[in-house]
Amino acid sequence: MEKNQKIVLVTGALITLGLLFIDVFFALIALVLMLVLLMIFHIMGDSGSYPLVTVDLSEDAREIIVTNTGTARAQNIHVALVPLDIDFEIASLDPDEESGFGLASMLVEAKAVITYENDEGRQFMRSYPLTALEAGRDLLEPMFPIFGRR
Repeated sequence: MEKNQKIVLVTGALITLGLLFIDVFFALIALVLMLVLLMIFHIMGDSGSYPLVTVDLSEDAREIIVTNTGTARAQNIHVALVPLDIDFEIASLDPDEESGFGLASMLVEAKAVITYENDEGRQFMRSYPLTALEAGRDLLEPMFPIFGRR
């Protein structure tokens, strides 16, 4: 936890204790606000340095587009296209950076299995369906990981 976050939490705890002497309901309101702040700090810490690499198909279905939509650098990226038996690697992608891989012919349907790691060496694995006729991205998936969903 950062120094600024500790200062905010200690100040909020002191305000909560001070309001306890004035009225219990005001203290309970301040306690709920403190719990909300703790949850916000936890979510911010969970999503602060998280690489999230996505794979999409270009509009003409002749290129695989690999994008790092996370907040940290992704390295040692390996993409396998199943069942086409096509593998390729990308050394690293910074946040909001993308890279493309050209295909010899149009891709109708496949699945991209991607493995990568963050700066600390933690490995991640995801898979994305790639189709030329439908969008492969889950629209209900959160933009950043919330409560451990990755």
